[in-house]
Amino acid sequence: MKVNGYAAKESGDKLTPYTYELGDIGAEQVDIKVEYCGLCHSDLSMINNDWGMSEYPFVPGHEVIGEVVATGNAVKNVKVGDKVGLGWTSGSCMSCSQCMGGDHHLCAESEGTIVGRNGGFADKVRGHWSWAIPLPEGIDMSKAGPLLCGGITVFNPIILAGVKPTNKVGVIGIGGLGHMALKFLKHWGCEVIAFSSSPEKKDDIIKMGATKVVNSKSEEELASIAGQLNFILNTTNVTLDWNAYLTALAPKGKFHNVGAVLEPMAIPAFSLIMGEKSVGGSPIGSPALTKTMLDFCVRHDIYPQVEEFPMDKINDAIEHLESGKARFRVVLKK
Repeated sequence: MKVNGYAAKESGDKLTPYTYELGDIGAEQVDIKVEYCGLCHSDLSMINNDWGMSEYPFVPGHEVIGEVVATGNAVKNVKVGDKVGLGWTSGSCMSCSQCMGGDHHLCAESEGTIVGRNGGFADKVRGHWSWAIPLPEGIDMSKAGPLLCGGITVFNPIILAGVKPTNKVGVIGIGGLGHMALKFLKHWGCEVIAFSSSPEKKDDIIKMGATKVVNSKSEEELASIAGQLNFILNTTNVTLDWNAYLTALAPKGKFHNVGAVLEPMAIPAFSLIMGEKSVGGSPIGSPALTKTMLDFCVRHDIYPQVEEFPMDKINDAIEHLESGKARFRVVLKK
């Protein structure tokens, strides 16, 4: 089956039309007709081969919303005509201890939607049925794409850290990931402190659920909340003053990192030891937790703030995101 998509022919290239064969469908695979696909910073990293694992021609796109149009003969849980979402992961082995324990996203044999295969900036994309997440009734499909990657990336830490509605928490970096974290934590019941280096975003940040905005470039403002936060989520990919944020944690507080910081993180041991504090991190989440997150979003009307571009304007959308102008996620419509 021929598929029309948009590909980078080599590292850093603009995307151009690209036609390829999808091949015969596997017994447990589904083909999804793409209706919307989010544009994520991870797509940019893969286009530029920042992580050293891109293969060219490279078709990005891993925040897919669409309709199942074909299934293999051993597919369960979804059928032709179902509306589904496909995120960063498109398959896992379904037999290791992680998969059998419900942590499919930690499977050592997991398959990335855009790693070594063609992604969702195309007519169709293929994945294992277990990762084609059925969409709950009433969801806004035009805004749901970023939830499949960015959304679950910031929702999973709330569960992992055991965040309580009575907690006072912080979010570092109010961009594509951080603004969704604000919305989740607000509806979780938390008092939310936003750390931002962009004063012009303050009004928007308050509207999205923050109780207070702290200027992350101000040592004085950071020091003003020392010892107050039960949980801090870092969504940025740059080196920060880690000790300043560890100091902001209350005793037994948890600092959780989802930003792809490429440099080693210098964590002072005594900043952890004396307050029984901890540092952790996580990728996305399991299919079951992703479905739970989508249900939570529909229940509380939680969606990312998106800007929509037609798929054939993909390079304009990439330029918009790279320039830092996106407020706050970009979605492509097929």
